[in-house]
Amino acid sequence: MSIIKKIAHYFVRKEFCINALHHERTDLGVLKEKHTLPVVIGLVLIIFSYLFIIPAFLAIGLIASWLKKPLIGVIGIPLAYGFSWLVFMLGMYLTGTEYVKALGRLIVRIILEKILGDEAREIASSQDCNIKKTGELNG
Repeated sequence: MSIIKKIAHYFVRKEFCINALHHERTDLGVLKEKHTLPVVIGLVLIIFSYLFIIPAFLAIGLIASWLKKPLIGVIGIPLAYGFSWLVFMLGMYLTGTEYVKALGRLIVRIILEKILGDEAREIASSQDCNIKKTGELNG
């Protein structure tokens, strides 16, 4: 068994993953609701953080190369990456936990089903039965 499958077997026994796999269609209804201003700003910031980083790396690298000062790249690229993460985290904060949980469940379900196939649901079902019987999660 590959290391990726072993890791997937470990995570598929966790409560969040079990819940994600039991929802046949992950509830993305929160994305269809009318968005408030903070949510819209948060979504824009998340998208901006992704769109910002590649051009920033390219620009910093070109400036460092053009000025023949590699220290600009060594310092500037991690700073740009850190800024991108701060913008991303601010966007996540503004969108709220409902969006994060809904998208997280969807991503977890897709990844585990890609790695383990139908076996993921079987393991999650057996773990869910254990939880209902004993009242605690073993794994």
